[in-house]
Amino acid sequence: MIGVEVVRSDRDISFRNKEASKNLGYANYISKKSVWAKKNFCGFTLVELLVVIAILGTLSGIAIPTYYSHIEKARIITAIAEISILQKEITEYETANNVLPNALNDIGRGNLLDPWDNPYQYLNFANVHGMGMMRKDRFLVPLNSDYDLYSMGKDGLSVPPLTANASHDDIIRANNGSYIGIASEY
Repeated sequence: MIGVEVVRSDRDISFRNKEASKNLGYANYISKKSVWAKKNFCGFTLVELLVVIAILGTLSGIAIPTYYSHIEKARIITAIAEISILQKEITEYETANNVLPNALNDIGRGNLLDPWDNPYQYLNFANVHGMGMMRKDRFLVPLNSDYDLYSMGKDGLSVPPLTANASHDDIIRANNGSYIGIASEY
């Protein structure tokens, strides 16, 4: 038999001697090529893909609730800031006119919505008979002596006593403006 020299390149395995290639046969050529192809395979197995999906699912399960809690905190801070601004504008109106505004429309803020897309609630006590509509603390004592100004919070529901479940997420003005914050923390 004639000496056979096998030459390997990046693309193919070839035989230098054509007669030797005939003697070794095509099957030997295919087996050598398939071994070479397996070594350079560039793909992912199903197990590797499932591990990556599990990792991404775990990370998103941790990140999404944290993200939403930060969004909710930002909305609360925005509502507190807007109530502070409204309080200052009401005080300016009272100073200029010697009377509290009857509604937020009087100060040009009737269409202002809170971060949850609900209108801010304003109640001038001069227009109220009795204490039925006034916001009240846990002892059922009115929160303010001049007016109520609040956001109904995330759920969009509110009732006068702060102890009711519907009022826990409200952003309120209490103690005639010395407290502005979440009703459940008052």
